[in-house]
Amino acid sequence: MDYDPIKEPLGRHFNRHPLLRKIFYFLLDILLLRSWHVRKALKKLSLKLPSSSAVLDAGMGFGQYTLHMAGKFPGWHITAADIKSEQVADCGVFFNGEGLDGRVQVVEADLVTWTGTGKYDLVLCVDVMEHIEEDRKVFSSFFSMMKPGGYLVISTPSDLGGSDVHAENETSFIGEHVRDGYSKTGITEKLLDAGFGKVSVSYTYGWPGSLAWRLSMKYPVIMLTTSKLFYILLPFYYLAVMPFVLLMNCIDLNITHKKGTGLLVVAGKSR
Repeated sequence: MDYDPIKEPLGRHFNRHPLLRKIFYFLLDILLLRSWHVRKALKKLSLKLPSSSAVLDAGMGFGQYTLHMAGKFPGWHITAADIKSEQVADCGVFFNGEGLDGRVQVVEADLVTWTGTGKYDLVLCVDVMEHIEEDRKVFSSFFSMMKPGGYLVISTPSDLGGSDVHAENETSFIGEHVRDGYSKTGITEKLLDAGFGKVSVSYTYGWPGSLAWRLSMKYPVIMLTTSKLFYILLPFYYLAVMPFVLLMNCIDLNITHKKGTGLLVVAGKSR
């Protein structure tokens, strides 16, 4: 299944007004457990980074992580890059309207061929690498764009059902993915080969997060692609399931998982 028929109309709707866009970001932050894990990692790394860090949001999507970083870390200067022209244009207008044009630079870029606009203390890459076939090339590019002592943070599906694939004969629920997910050893090996030093990989979306994802994302997407009637019923559905979803997300964020359908990766570039 392809998310784009759902994501793109929603994005266009919420782009109509800056307040609507902020509401959209808020909803994404609540619904997407990966956002919980990424924000926790950013908060932890911010203690190790310069207060005036140069940051790359590699594959910014709707731009919610760029806005989060700009708000939480006012000294950071952020380059937000994405391959989709429409999203680059929309985000550029929004960030300028928020008075961030001096701290946020929005660029259209294919991460496979793009070489960056400078050297970065932090590279954030969320929900991107599962869409890129030439991942080794991108990892090497990230390494070359980073300053010594910098960090790379990646959130991506694992090979333990990260694209909702649980057996060899199953096909991915998420049709845009070029791979079903990474193993811990596989992504570690590729990052070490790219030149990174210490690589830390932890599972996300353990049993609580996987259950919350099905309730908050998978089932609503299936319903919305089945009939437009569910656009009317969706708010009532979320009112019923959200307390449980939030509880499961909190549990997932605060326990260590022996396995999970997501990976959070932090890699450092040695000084």
